[in-house]
Amino acid sequence: MRCHQKLEVWQGAMQLVTDIYRLTADFPDNERFGLISQMRRAAVSVPSNIAEGAARGSTADFIRFLYIARGSLSELETQVLLTAQLNFTDDIYQILEDINKVFTRLGGLIRHLKSKNNR
Repeated sequence: MRCHQKLEVWQGAMQLVTDIYRLTADFPDNERFGLISQMRRAAVSVPSNIAEGAARGSTADFIRFLYIARGSLSELETQVLLTAQLNFTDDIYQILEDINKVFTRLGGLIRHLKSKNNR
């Protein structure tokens, strides 16, 4: 098991990807190359950037990739809110809560790494 796989933030992000794939499976077919694709790409980007940053070997690189993951998470949050506005689903509350948990964990890890790096 690689070190990033032990991180709760990575595990939560991986679960979020699964949840986004399930959510978007019922979206209209004409959104296959639009919102579905964008949401899935943004979701996959979160754990991918956590993993890539962890593998880089420097704390500064890891922090940079965690910020990129956080950006993708904010993008995903916006897209989830759009799905409700477009009436594709009204079942977004749990996903928004999970996005918030991952966002909070990313912030905590960033703060921890920054404080460790400044010692």
